[in-house]
Amino acid sequence: MQKQTLEKVFEYASSPVHGTLSRKLRKGVKIQINDGKIYESATLFLGDEFVRITVKQGEETLNTYYSWDKICCVTTIGKIDE
Repeated sequence: MQKQTLEKVFEYASSPVHGTLSRKLRKGVKIQINDGKIYESATLFLGDEFVRITVKQGEETLNTYYSWDKICCVTTIGKIDE
């Protein structure tokens, strides 16, 4: 999958954080990269060479980095609107 396509997927699942280059997952949306951990309430940073996912866990902040060329799939998860 090309970087441009992956960027569109991440942009669809998130919205810009005012005053930064980061993006916050939209309310009710979760993402999963390469069939790994499911992230919710995460902040994304879409860099030129990597994607950083930041989540808060208790009193700690966890940053996970993914190389664009190592991402093979992204799953978006959201509730069904009826």
